[in-house]
Amino acid sequence: MRIGVPKEIKNHEFRVGLIPASVKELTEQGHAVLIESGAGAGIGSGDDEYKAAGAEIAPNAAKIFADAEMIVKVKEPQEVEWKQLRADQLLFTYLHLAPDPAQTIGLMQSGCTAIAYETVTDNSGGLPLLAPMSEVAGRLAVIEGGYCLKRTAGGRGVLLSGVPGVEPANVVVLGGGVVGINAAKVAIGMGARVTILDRALARLRYLDDVFGGRAVTRYSTSHTIEAELAAADLVIGAVLIPGAAAPRLVRRAHLKSMRQGAVLADVAIDQGGCFETSKATTHDDPTYDVDGIVHYCVANMPGAVPRTSSQALNHATLPFTLALAKHGEKALEMDEHLMNGLNVKGGRITHAAVIDALGENPSLNAVSEK
Repeated sequence: MRIGVPKEIKNHEFRVGLIPASVKELTEQGHAVLIESGAGAGIGSGDDEYKAAGAEIAPNAAKIFADAEMIVKVKEPQEVEWKQLRADQLLFTYLHLAPDPAQTIGLMQSGCTAIAYETVTDNSGGLPLLAPMSEVAGRLAVIEGGYCLKRTAGGRGVLLSGVPGVEPANVVVLGGGVVGINAAKVAIGMGARVTILDRALARLRYLDDVFGGRAVTRYSTSHTIEAELAAADLVIGAVLIPGAAAPRLVRRAHLKSMRQGAVLADVAIDQGGCFETSKATTHDDPTYDVDGIVHYCVANMPGAVPRTSSQALNHATLPFTLALAKHGEKALEMDEHLMNGLNVKGGRITHAAVIDALGENPSLNAVSEK
């Protein structure tokens, strides 16, 4: 198969779909890999390193989209990219379609077969291609949230760890999944006081065992959320419903009870956000203020640490990339977990959660409020 990797064009997105080690694996198995010139610059891998791995260097993205049978990316295609996709192409990348009717319509009109990293599953019911970026984003959310708590950044002027004689910051994590547990690890490691909310009792028991009393676990209800928000310095939004729009757990009315200068970091923003007041931001302009509460809602947080992120992502995606390269669309029939990643095919939405959010025939005003 002929596999193409364009340079990512989303704001401050420095990751790359295939690292040189993955290219070598593919070319050694007889596949052709076409890399856009400069695509690996963000991870410190130049064109010569890709050539040494067996790749062909393309002068621009147009060449990639024109020649490749499968496009491998990191972030969802932007309009200029989805307009270049064809009905005979596979697209393998993060998509996050539920809150994005424009992209969904674009992919449907292209006729391509679009497979989303974030809905590929595994035998344990997990999301193995989402997990590595969730790990990165969860850890970064605390680092970035701690930065935003500085008075010079618009925050309360609180140090996460405190100092002897001064209490640490209160960090509240909404959701005890991969994002939540990684956020809690870093927050605890930095000396913060951490509370994790979740609705799965088995998960709360697991978290209680893992952290050994270093984090408080609470069953998530509207009452407990309101109570924790009132005392929070930093709130990490870490909820996920696979493939679907994120539930809005924090309403604007809740902000009135929060401490002025507190920070909301919404890691669920790719799926529409779990705070009512969330809107996607960029690394160029990452925060904004609503009612005195700082919001950090960067939609591609792991893009800030592309070396770590690209390696971690490729370690997870490579087996699936190899299967698609070898078998094409038949790989979907051969692997039910890869089939779960199929979101759009032949002009139709194929993933139930996306249909639930947007309907079978989405319009540009079809963003779900669920």
